Amino acid sequence: MFPFHGVDFLEIDAFLSDEEKLVRQTVRKFADKEVIPNIEDWYRDGEFPLRLSEVLGEMGFLGANLSGYGCAEMSNVQYGLVMQELERADSGLRSFVSVQSALVMYPIYAYGSEQQKQRWLPALQQGKAIGCFGLTEPDFGSNPAAMRTRAVKDGDDYILSGEKTWITNGSIADVALVWARTLEGVRGFLVEKGAPGYSAKDIKGKMSMRASVTSSLSLQDVRVPAASMLPAATGLKAALDCLTQARYGIGWGVTGAAMACYNEALEYAKIRKQFGDKPIAGHQLVQAHFAEMITEISKAQLLALHVGRLKDLGRADFAHISMLKRNNVKIALDIARTARDILGATGVADEHPVFRHMCNLESVFTYEGTHNIHTLIIGERATSISAYQ
Repeated sequence: MFPFHGVDFLEIDAFLSDEEKLVRQTVRKFADKEVIPNIEDWYRDGEFPLRLSEVLGEMGFLGANLSGYGCAEMSNVQYGLVMQELERADSGLRSFVSVQSALVMYPIYAYGSEQQKQRWLPALQQGKAIGCFGLTEPDFGSNPAAMRTRAVKDGDDYILSGEKTWITNGSIADVALVWARTLEGVRGFLVEKGAPGYSAKDIKGKMSMRASVTSSLSLQDVRVPAASMLPAATGLKAALDCLTQARYGIGWGVTGAAMACYNEALEYAKIRKQFGDKPIAGHQLVQAHFAEMITEISKAQLLALHVGRLKDLGRADFAHISMLKRNNVKIALDIARTARDILGATGVADEHPVFRHMCNLESVFTYEGTHNIHTLIIGERATSISAYQ
């Protein structure tokens, strides 16, 4: 693995404030010191480094763009740079922070009661509690509106029954935000670990996101108090709003993975000689690959920065963020594959991060809305015609 010195072909750093660059440098140093030297071992072992949870909290990375409750109150651009540098290390680490921040803390912050906020947000921000987001079901991924999980009112309680799957942080979560159908529509419930009838089982045999916990949740007549329901989260729109927050972080994060792959391939190509004493970086076909990669990275950086600025102005909506997620994940996966090709046979060895990033990005390409779903979201915005059915 080669040292990383940053990727900024178009001098985009000139459009970042000193505070934004300081945030990026802080996370970059953390990733270089605490994560990258260990990530291959964690990935091989299929292990998430749980000890980092409180470290991430101390660094201010959890719920970083929220206000109060101990949160760092970063701008959305600063938060994006955090995601970029974490995913430069590994998608699994960024996914942990993204789920904790955007899919658990954000909905409690935006839709929860003050009692729920006081109970959970400080602990989640400190990494002393871990959360997960239960929306996807075994038969309903891209179509959450068809969910089968039910919550039935029973006196002052609700009884939840159903199954959720592909849940990041599931088995290590102290609280699960579970979305279920009620007579009044889809609602979100905070289900605490240890509740009778609630269980989580890890999904084994993953070839991707191995340094991340992925689980299935089972709810067998789980009784929770009505006070566990997020009072302001009414309808599926609230759950989708949470996904929009997470997708924003992904759009930044995968840019970091793309940079890592580009950097590794570039440094390797400068020293790898073939057909004489000339490094392969001096061959036309290889240079064509680098020209394509750096162009796509630059476009991804500009797209992320612009959507981040719009978000800070309150003007970024879900279709803008779908474009960010769709484009940047696609180019990151393409760049990882190209970088693997440049590395040749050694590209499949974990002495280089490229194959790991490539495998992880296959998952990121699918989760938080598949590439095709985001295509339809953008298409509907462009044409004003829905094509989902």
